[in-house]
Formats: sequence, C-alpha cells, structure tokens
Amino acid sequence: MVINHNNLMIVNHNHFKDFSMSMFLRQEWKDTRLMHNPQNNSEFLELDPSVTHKVWRPDLFIVNEKRSIFHDVTVPNKYMHIYPDGLVKYSIRISGTFGCPMDLQSYPLDSQQCYLRMESYGYSASTLSFRWNKTPVQKSPDLTLAQFKFGEVTTYQCDQDYNGVLYTCLRMHFNLTREYGFYMIQVYIPSILTVLLSWVSFWITAEATPARTTLGLVTVLTMATQGVGMMANLPRVSYIKAIDIWFGTCLLFVVAAFLEFAWVNTLSRVAKRKQPSSIETYNMDNLNEENEKGKKINNNIKKIKYLAKNDKARTVDKISRLTFPLLYAVFNAIYWIVYLV
Repeated sequence: MVINHNNLMIVNHNHFKDFSMSMFLRQEWKDTRLMHNPQNNSEFLELDPSVTHKVWRPDLFIVNEKRSIFHDVTVPNKYMHIYPDGLVKYSIRISGTFGCPMDLQSYPLDSQQCYLRMESYGYSASTLSFRWNKTPVQKSPDLTLAQFKFGEVTTYQCDQDYNGVLYTCLRMHFNLTREYGFYMIQVYIPSILTVLLSWVSFWITAEATPARTTLGLVTVLTMATQGVGMMANLPRVSYIKAIDIWFGTCLLFVVAAFLEFAWVNTLSRVAKRKQPSSIETYNMDNLNEENEKGKKINNNIKKIKYLAKNDKARTVDKISRLTFPLLYAVFNAIYWIVYLV
C-alpha cells in the first residue's frame, strides 16, 4: 500500500471522527490457471484496464470505509501484470473517507490513532488468506498535513471470527499528532491577553466606576464571544474537552475580576457614607476639651486613622493584584503539564 502525498486529511464528518486518504492499493497473488509461456521476451503480460475485471481478484473490502471513488482520469488508474508462473500483480488508485474512533478529551492538544481494516467479504480463511508484503506500507517522503503530524505506521494480522467462521483480515494503524500552532495563535494567546486585560481594573481607583464597569463588561463579552466562536466549529461530544476547561477557566477569571470590582465599589460607597458622620460626632464630643489648634490636629490624626482602618476597598484591590495572577499561573502550569507532558 502506498499513501499518496498531500492527500491524507482529517475532515469534519460525524464530529471529527473521519479522515480522507488517497492511496495506491497493491496486491499480489498466484493463480496457476494463468501460467503461460513468455512471448517476445517479455517479463510479464500487461493487461488493458478494460479487461482486468475478467481475471479473478481477491474480494478485499475496507471495513471502516464510508465512501470512496476510483480514479478514471484520463483512463482508469489501475494495472494488472501477469507473470509466466501465474503470479499476478494488481494495483489500483483509491480515494475515500474512512471512519476513525477519535478520543477528543485532550482536543486540541491531542494525538489520535486511526486505522484501515481490510477483510475478505465472502471467502473464509481456509480458502483465502491475506498477508502483508515485506514492505507493507510506503509513505511519500513529502507527505504533509495542515493540522496533523503523520507518525508511525504499524501493521498486523487481525483474522476475525464471524458466526463460527474465520475470515482473513489485515489492519494498519497510524498515529496523528495534532499541530496546535493554529490554536495557540487563534485561541490560547487571545484568551490569555483578555484575562490579563481584565486585571487592569485592579489598578484603577474604585471611584472610577464608568471606567471599571466598561473594562469588566468588555472583557467578559470578549471572552464569551471567543468561546462561542470556537465552540461552533467543535464536535458535539458528551464529555469535557481540554478546550472546554481552558475557556471555562478563563471566563471564570474574567467574571471574577468583574465581581471583584462590584465588591470594591460597594466597600467604597459604604466607607463614604460612614466617614462624615463619624468625624462630625468626634468633633462635637471634643469641642469643649481642647483648644482650636489642638482640636484640628487631633481631628486630622483621627481622620487618618479612620481612613486607614476602613479603607477595605483599596486593600481588596491590592490583594487581587497578587492573587489573580498567582492563581492563573498555577492553572496554566497544571493545564499545560497535564495535556502536553
């Protein structure tokens, strides 16, 4: 079997669980009925593609094939060579879509193992037996894929019993490792920047309500839009994927930053309401006990102590400046270690 270059691709059929491939399927078998004496010193007979159907061929079919075509431009892409001892070499070009049971829990940092399974449709193993050649699979050296890195190919026998009858079977496995450069540029880096932008709110004074409100809403809506846009092109599976965890956590951090502003704003407004009455009460209680100059100095000292004691809004912002980046860094470390290492 020869896998043709630039013709293997993963396509969006049935939730990312199919792949398309173009290949040359080559078979050899010996049929003593076709033994003959060589003519004109030729090594073998070359049959015209229009008459190859008159020669017996193994009834090979691909179990996980969903749809496929034979190539006919400009003539049928197949040949059959018959040697004097009855050896037949048959090759045909096929392009098709084949099923692949992908596990997308690590998507888009995943690697998949797809396969081709070939069996005899009607002949039992006692009549017909398939075996791989010494070089079972040849891969074009310039084979490149847009989304995947084509890895190791393994082949083996997989004879299968159906209703007590053994049928011959061949199976080929190949590894596909997803290239995540596209997702780094389009998904991960923009979402990281959005989360970082939401933290700018911690450095804006609590009194600047319009600025912090606008910043919080913009980052939340941006993250939500990114998530919806990305999820629209993802397979609808019942389990959680790596990309779901990423977007869910990033959205949680952005929403938490917005809620932190709401808390800080509330603390700031409460402090403003309490401050004037407290200072005024203090002035009335000490009006007759101190002179004018001492009263002003003492009032200023008490006011400073009061503000320092009750300025919880600024304290929350200062804590958030350290807590949010630290927690996000911990999440990133765990996420990338789990899905890459």
